Amino acid sequence: MSTHETSGRSYPVRKSDAEWRAELSPEEYQVLRLAGTERPYTGEYEDTTTEGVYACRACGAELFTSETKFASHCGWPSFFDPKDSSAVELIQDRTLGMVRTEVRCATCGSHLGHVFEGEGYPTPTDQRYCINSVSLRLRPKA
Repeated sequence: MSTHETSGRSYPVRKSDAEWRAELSPEEYQVLRLAGTERPYTGEYEDTTTEGVYACRACGAELFTSETKFASHCGWPSFFDPKDSSAVELIQDRTLGMVRTEVRCATCGSHLGHVFEGEGYPTPTDQRYCINSVSLRLRPKA
């Protein structure tokens, strides 16, 4: 069952599980639709400093910008703020015996990663949006 179907929320972009499976690679599907996590330090955007906009790999919605990306050295791309507060949806996640805040694309409901607060990073928001590279597609600045 996909993340979209289990969320209880209706998203602007809605597709059947079969459509998501047909459009996404197995790794993309595992992360975006089943709330999986890519292995740390393996994602293509972890160390990227290219200027541009990071969009949802599933639906293309603009989620984050290079201006809010920072080097957290945690193994995944980190941002201190989404491009727009309505670009992402935050949901309490009680899996794995802990309480975290899941970050989903507000347009299609795809799992992106988690957001953490109060970790001491020198960012304007004191937040770290820890996002799977496989859930993003970088659109370089022209």
